[in-house]
Amino acid sequence: MLGREQNGTVQKVRNIADLARLAGVSPGTVSRALAGKALVNAETRARIQALATEHSFRPNQMARRLRTQRTGVIGVVVPLGHERRQHLSDPFFMSILGHLADALTENGYDLMLSRIIPDADDWLERIVGSGMLDGVLLIGQSDQFETIERVAAEYRPMVVWGSHMPGQVHCAVGVDNRMGGRLAGERLIARGSRKLAFLGEVRTLELDQRYKGLCDATAAAGLDLPLQLDTHLASDLMTAEIAGHIDAVGDRIDGIVAASDVIAVRAVRVLIDRGIAVPERMPITGFDDLPLSGQMVPRLTSVKQDLVTGARAMVDALFARIAGQDTPSVEMTPVLIERDTA
Repeated sequence: MLGREQNGTVQKVRNIADLARLAGVSPGTVSRALAGKALVNAETRARIQALATEHSFRPNQMARRLRTQRTGVIGVVVPLGHERRQHLSDPFFMSILGHLADALTENGYDLMLSRIIPDADDWLERIVGSGMLDGVLLIGQSDQFETIERVAAEYRPMVVWGSHMPGQVHCAVGVDNRMGGRLAGERLIARGSRKLAFLGEVRTLELDQRYKGLCDATAAAGLDLPLQLDTHLASDLMTAEIAGHIDAVGDRIDGIVAASDVIAVRAVRVLIDRGIAVPERMPITGFDDLPLSGQMVPRLTSVKQDLVTGARAMVDALFARIAGQDTPSVEMTPVLIERDTA
């Protein structure tokens, strides 16, 4: 019988069978009691749980996962087909990752983080078919829209941060990027800018939509199309590229819509280093409204996408899909936060 050995030491409870013998019940009763099932009466459940605590017994998680066919792990994946040198330390990634981690752990899940360079066509199939995950959250569509669509047609527990397009299969949560780009353009035009530029690449769906929104604003005002100045999101390339663009365009622009807050912050630094006053000579807007937007000097005017609400919506949609439900995409309304730079 389990309990104290002859020398007075407490015998270790190694498994559910040991705990069942100590409690004088079946292993099935112990399993249900530790899971908090109402099938076991409250008194017996409390006694078994107290014995488990006394003997520092924790159920084998692998065995539990085999029984429930759940791993308790969600994959959080950052695909970087468009920008292979971008780091996870990017302020946007760090902000949304923090909110996703909070929401997942509050629901009792662990997360497995992967930064992926999509070198093979089946990179996403390998992730969802690994058997290690209960579901997948993708941060960004990168240049992998068609791959995501293909996998989403067969694999339901996946939610993506990004844009939603007509007829889209995969569930996406994000802001209306085109409207956001338009809001930024309209702000610069309203304060007198007539020759606008877009600092950012257009190979990703989200950034392409932001540029198209800026084009909508200039077209509505009867202005020329904005210059599109290709700028990497990788921090080690960004500043030199922005400096090259500013030096090359000279007086051909009088306002800048940056594709992200990080690009806008670097651009402000480049402009000030060249004696170009912001916003007097060159107003500029960012996109994301990250915490750094209100902390820099001058403070950055930015298009806000609510990462707290968005991350929660992603996790809620994912759990609904894990439960077998279908969930539509969520498109949040962008808000222009006016500060010093515009």
